[in-house]
Order: sequence, then C-alpha cells, then structure tokens
Amino acid sequence: YIVDVNLTSEYKVKLELGVKIPFTYEVNWKPSPVKFEDRFDKYLDPNFFQHRIHWFSIFNSFMMVIFLVGLVSMILMRTLRKDYARYSKDEELDDMERDLGDEYGWKQVHGDVFRPASNAMLFSAMVGAGYQVTVVTLSVIIFAILGELYTERGSLLSTAIFVYAATSPVNGYFGGGLYARLGGKIWIKQMILSAFMLPALVCGTAFFINFIAIYYHASRAIPFGTMVAVTCICLFVILPLTMVGTVLGRNLAGQPDYPCRINAVPRPIPEKKWFMEPAVIVVLGGVLPFGSIFIEMYFIFTSFWAYKIYYVYGFMLLVFLILMIVTVCVTIVCTYFLLNAEDYRWQWTSFLAAASTSGYVYMYSFYYFFFKTKMYGLFQTAFYFGYMALFSAALGIMCGTVGYVGTSLFVRKIYSTVKID
Repeated sequence: YIVDVNLTSEYKVKLELGVKIPFTYEVNWKPSPVKFEDRFDKYLDPNFFQHRIHWFSIFNSFMMVIFLVGLVSMILMRTLRKDYARYSKDEELDDMERDLGDEYGWKQVHGDVFRPASNAMLFSAMVGAGYQVTVVTLSVIIFAILGELYTERGSLLSTAIFVYAATSPVNGYFGGGLYARLGGKIWIKQMILSAFMLPALVCGTAFFINFIAIYYHASRAIPFGTMVAVTCICLFVILPLTMVGTVLGRNLAGQPDYPCRINAVPRPIPEKKWFMEPAVIVVLGGVLPFGSIFIEMYFIFTSFWAYKIYYVYGFMLLVFLILMIVTVCVTIVCTYFLLNAEDYRWQWTSFLAAASTSGYVYMYSFYYFFFKTKMYGLFQTAFYFGYMALFSAALGIMCGTVGYVGTSLFVRKIYSTVKID
C-alpha cells in the first residue's frame, strides 16, 4: 500500500516560446512505519482539536445540563403534587405554591392553552422541517464517527444530501400530522411548503453566490449540471416522499387529543411585567443554549474556514446532545413563566425562544469573520455570510423544533392532571 507521496523538483527551467522541455522522473520507494489505516493522520491536528479548552467546554456544558435538568425537575415536582388539583390546604402552602393556586397562574388558562397556533401552516411546516434536520444532523454525525467521512473530499456533503432526501417522509409525517391537529384544511399547500421551504432557501442562496462566483471566474462556481441534478432531486425524490409522510401523518397522527377542552371565546391576556413579554423571552431564550455550544462553534468555524480537517465527531455528538437537553430545559422554564403570567401564546414563543440560538451563532460569525479570518472582497464576503446564514437557519429550525416538542410534552403533562370544574 502507498501511505504517502512526496514530489520534489530538481531545478527550475525558464519558459520560452518554441523551446522543447524534456520531462523525466525518478521513483524511489521507501518503507514507511505508518500503517495504511493511519495514513490520513498527518493531516489532522490533535493539538488543536483535543486541547484542554475543548474538554473544559464539554465539562462546563455538562454542568449546565445538570443545573437545568434539576431546575425543570424542581418545577415539575412543585406543580405535580398530590394536592395538585385543588390546593385545598391554602394555609399550609408557601408563597410560591400559593401563586400557583386557583387565584391566578397557569391553571387559569386551561381553556386556551391548547388553542391552535397562529399561522398554523407555516408553523407546522417549520416543525416538520425541524424534525428532518434533527434526524439528518444526528445521522450524519453517526456516519462520520463510524465511516470516517472526513477522509474523502465531498463525502460528508454527499451523505448529508442523500440522508436529507431519504428522510423526507419524516418531514411530511410530523408536519402534516401537526397541521391536521391544528385544524388545518389546505394540506396540499402545507405539504409543498414543508417539502420546498429548506431546499428553496438553500438553492436560492447557493445560486446567488454562484452568480457572483461566475462573475469573478472563481473555481467555487457550481456547474449547471449540478444545479439540474439538485432540482431533479427536489422534484422527483423529496416531494413524493414528503407527500407519503404527509398522508401517513394526517391519518395516523392528525387527531387532536388535548387533555383540556378549548373555550369558544379566547381569554383576554392580562398585563404583565416587561420581562414576561414573549418578545423578551424569545431574545433571552437562546443565551444558554448558545453558551453550551460556543466553544464548539469556534472549532467548527475554524475547520470550515481555516482549512483544518474536523475529525472529532465524538465531541460533536456530545455537544449535539447537550444542546438538545439545554434547549428543551430552557424552553420549558420560559414557557412555565409565560403560562404563569396567564399568557397562553406558548407555541410560537417556545419555538422562537429555542430558535434564537441561531441568531447568536450568526452574530458570532460576524466576530469570527472580522477578527479570525483574512477574507475580503465581494465574493468571499458573500460566500461566507451566505453559507453562515444557511447554517444558522438550519440550526434555528432544529433547535426551535426540539424546544417546541419538549415544551409541548411539558404542557400536556401539567394540564393532564388538572381537574377542571
């Protein structure tokens, strides 16, 4: 086996018109102590990726997970007690538990908490796409761990495209089922939106960057044949598979089974303190999840934009799981305080609060561009910020879906035990 090739030229030759240049070569074979399966290790940088800071960030994020899981568990234990239904022994309750009683609090909105989210078509399409992106991300990370996809150029991207197309039924099933439970009727339009929302965003951004690349005669320009192939995948693979998933979702998971009856007339939302407003919760909801992946973002950005090969996918899997847990816990806490303020608009709030992590990632990409790279010019700037916008959008949809799903289970749990008069 050949494990390494080194090309060395002997002397330089001046190029002149009409001069014939003889080419000769000599091959020297030398035994190498490097095993064939380890031939790629020379291109890796363990001193960078396995630095103590990397390990410390994982430990720091893990401690954050323990704290947040403990906080959510405390909230559940305090609210789901055996005297949960009536809070009859009012004189024995402390101040916090009295706040959760019948006078005011989250129980007062039981008739509106399961009211369908506004703009149900867009909401269900984004949740369906989020399920798909989550499955794709987890699958690609596992494939990279098992198959060492980083050793071949383009193999990671090819795997991601294949897995995305193959998991289109996941998008249709969860998005279509949610749309049916929200009372949606225009399911074909919802299916098309769900199938093409992310591909259209990716293709639109890529084509825009491609036009700039063609103008600058850059090697990054995408061939026309590749564009046609991607379009065919969207039309003849992703759309039919999404339709199959949508039909299954509407028939198998499309019946609402809420634990509380929805009132005919919406309950007015009382005034609350400024930090309980949904907009404030959305902005603050992404701070802790971003903090849990902040260091890993630096390593990922460096591998993508500074020509280092990212190979520590075990770290990435661990950070991915930590991000999911932190996102769910933070979103549950945010929703708990929102409902306690008698504001039942939790669906979009929980989704956007979790998705706001991507906003912080995109802002961090500005810092990285100006202080960590030496890029300049229209093409490099458009290429960087265009693809970082796509990365942030996919991350936001994924985190938003995870946050909404976790919060939905939490809301269903706390209201399923309430005895309604």
